[in-house]
Amino acid sequence: MTTFNDREKAEEAKFAHDEEMNFRIHARRNRLLGTWAAEKMGLSAVEADSYAKSVVQADFEEAGDEDVIRKVLGDLVNAGVDADEAEVRLALKAKETEARRAMIGEV
Repeated sequence: MTTFNDREKAEEAKFAHDEEMNFRIHARRNRLLGTWAAEKMGLSAVEADSYAKSVVQADFEEAGDEDVIRKVLGDLVNAGVDADEAEVRLALKAKETEARRAMIGEV
């Protein structure tokens, strides 16, 4: 019975680790997306850092990526940047790949 319990604990630990990694990847992705958008809006370094943090916070509004996309697209349009939803989604996907590679490199 101990082998079964050990295996169960190992699976639970792996699940917790995977969930934490996914959370960290998404947070890094959102920060990178915020930095990308801030650059397009011509924000200063301090403003860009603050904006990137606000994009990370926006992800907690609802499940999925729609809250982040809505925020970034709205902010780009309000800043007079010629951007559309497809461009933001493409950037989001690219930044996720970048974040995933960075996290794998840290492990």
